[in-house]
Amino acid sequence: MSQSINQASRRTLMTAGLGLAAAVAAAPIAATAQAAPAGSKASGAKSTGSGFVTVQDGVQIFYKDWGPKTAQPIVFHHGWPLSSDDWDAQMMFFVNQGFRVIAHDRRGHGRSTQTDTGNEMDTYAADVIALADHLDLKNAVHVGHSTGGGEAIHYAARAKPGRVAKVVLIGAVPPIMLKTAANPGGLPKDVFDGFRAALVANRAQFFHDVAAGPFYGFNRPGAKVSPATVENWWRQGMMGGAKAHYDCIAAFSETDFTDDLKSVNLPVLVMHGEDDQIVPIADSALLAVKLLKKGVLKTYPGLPHGMATTHAEVINKDLLAFIKA
Repeated sequence: MSQSINQASRRTLMTAGLGLAAAVAAAPIAATAQAAPAGSKASGAKSTGSGFVTVQDGVQIFYKDWGPKTAQPIVFHHGWPLSSDDWDAQMMFFVNQGFRVIAHDRRGHGRSTQTDTGNEMDTYAADVIALADHLDLKNAVHVGHSTGGGEAIHYAARAKPGRVAKVVLIGAVPPIMLKTAANPGGLPKDVFDGFRAALVANRAQFFHDVAAGPFYGFNRPGAKVSPATVENWWRQGMMGGAKAHYDCIAAFSETDFTDDLKSVNLPVLVMHGEDDQIVPIADSALLAVKLLKKGVLKTYPGLPHGMATTHAEVINKDLLAFIKA
């Protein structure tokens, strides 16, 4: 990356925030499902561990599936440009609580096919529908971070009846990141054009700048930086395909999830760090919760965008309480 692009990307990330949207459209639904109780560690057959599901256009979606198949499923949707590995702290916690835990690599990300097509929200959601059908998931809790939060709510608005019990949005992009006439507080398109330019110029450097800076709040005075956490973020990002990551910038920044938020008639927990520099809380969580029929907002003073990693013990405890409620 040239010095000018590198400086521009750092300045943009630190002042505006990255915004990670994701989601989809497929077929309308509206079913209120009751959450099934969590399974016990002794209950039922074991899951397959991991595998691939081949979706409608031949793309293979990688997934992890741990815990008893008879237990209530929790499905985790990762942010851009990461993978299911970003949920390690949550997957380990909840499988040890007796739940069935599932996380997939979005198309073009992680171990899934590095496709140059379908890298937009409607197809992302269709992929989740295919995964839910493949695993026959019922009364699942869908937890999405950042871009994955958009994917989760977009899927929930289109899922088959009985598939979804609850939704959790963590540092999520909805309603919409882009500045529009209807969303004057959003970020202008040239911010996201800057992300695209930085990715094309030097994706490795750009991803390192994101992880080492605003994503985890490591750019804040007095922050305790974890080099291993930065390296793990970078590792996950570089596993995916550059074309898919490039296309996903439009997906997370331009998708409008307003109708999804309004249509989901299920309990939805909105969790957001008050020092989120990537998806600023004022134009995301504070607006999203007003559009939800059964939304609950929980904010975290001083916590960053990547709080599910930096403060996993806090987030996991609150997730468990919401799921069991």
